Amino acid sequence: MCTDGKWPIRAADSSEIDALARLWFDGWQDAHAEILPIRLRQLRTIESFSERLTEALADVRTAGPEGAPAGLAITKHDELYQLYVGAAARGTGLAARLTTDALGRIRAKGHQRAWLACAIGNERAARFYEKSGWRREGVMTSRLPAPDGIFPLDVWRYEIDLIDA
Repeated sequence: MCTDGKWPIRAADSSEIDALARLWFDGWQDAHAEILPIRLRQLRTIESFSERLTEALADVRTAGPEGAPAGLAITKHDELYQLYVGAAARGTGLAARLTTDALGRIRAKGHQRAWLACAIGNERAARFYEKSGWRREGVMTSRLPAPDGIFPLDVWRYEIDLIDA
C-alpha cells in the first residue's frame, strides 16, 4: 500500500490483464455467484474477464501496485460499466475514488448523466451507489454478450447527474 494508503488512479496496462481478470473474477464471484442464474455463473470465467478487459483496455482504470491491482473501473460511453474493489481494499475509499475518476471521464466526453447496471440483490453495491448519490431508476433488461448469443438479465438501473457531481 502507498504510505498514505491511497494509490493513484491510473490507466491499466496490458501487462496487468491477468491480475485484473483475477480481481474482477473474484469480485464477481463474491458479489454475484449466489444471486445470479447458474448459466451466467458458468459463462463468467477468468478467461471471459480477460477477453473483456483486453477489448476495453483503453477505458480501464485501476489503482494499486502494478501487477497487483486493488480495484478497477471500466467506463463505456455514459456508463460506469464495471466497478470492482478487492476484498482487502474495501472500506478504504478506493471505490469512491475509482467512481469519481470514472464520472470525470464520462463528463469529459460531454455527458451530463451517467448510468450503471447493478445486479438485483447486490445489496452491498446498491448501498454504496445510493450513499454516493446515485438514484435507482428502476429495472431494465441488460443484454449481456455470451459465446452462444445474448444473455438477458434484469438489473437495477442507477443514474447520477454529472452537472453537480
